[in-house]
Amino acid sequence: MQTKILVSSIVHKRYGRIEHFFKYKVPSLFIDLDELEIIKSKSKIFSINSFNIFSFHEKDHGYRDKRTIREFITAMLKNYDVKYQNLQIKMLCFPRILGYVFNPLSIIYCYDENRLISIFYEVKNTSNEQHTYVFAKGQARDLKTLTHECQKNFYVSPFIGMKGKYFFTNKVTDDYINIIIDLYDDNNKKILMAAQSGKFIDFKVSELLKYNLLNPLFGFKVMSAILFEAIRIIFKGGKYYARNKKPKDTISFEGSF
Repeated sequence: MQTKILVSSIVHKRYGRIEHFFKYKVPSLFIDLDELEIIKSKSKIFSINSFNIFSFHEKDHGYRDKRTIREFITAMLKNYDVKYQNLQIKMLCFPRILGYVFNPLSIIYCYDENRLISIFYEVKNTSNEQHTYVFAKGQARDLKTLTHECQKNFYVSPFIGMKGKYFFTNKVTDDYINIIIDLYDDNNKKILMAAQSGKFIDFKVSELLKYNLLNPLFGFKVMSAILFEAIRIIFKGGKYYARNKKPKDTISFEGSF
């Protein structure tokens, strides 16, 4: 199977007047969308698009309605004139646990005959808003480590203003993944580093179950950790940036990498 479990560490580090750091170890799915039916048949406690102990729901991503992720991806690739012959889609995200999940960042990798042609960075905040940054592969030679950048177009943390620029470093091999996202302010000073890195293991629901037993209520840990870290930042004197709520999900095409 191409679908894997990624056992990884997630790190956040803030720079500047309010320095802050945290690190958590989490399991994620690296899911091949062509294998959804195979995944569904492998276990009675892991479901696709229905409630279970563990599950993956397509409505958590893309259009976030009854349309599939593949419909979303193909529409966006067509809209941004990204050509392909045989589209393969893989996604890095958290699974639902007892029907609940919060994915601050999901990454969708689009391949044409094993050649990477596009990356979608799907970002959510705690207000259930979503913005997707889309990058297309240029004509440059194949690189093991991809780097690309874009302006910040989405309100994520209430303690970071909207003006800024992201720099992405993204490396995926058959064995591991390493993602670093640096955020710089409009004075070109680094204000945040977020990273996720870890090794792939074979997809076995028993591994997810074992990890969840060792980390009770993991499904709620991500959200509770965000709130806990927010409280710590408040006590450190972090500045709060207000904004208007987005009426709908947004997408931005950020060019080639």
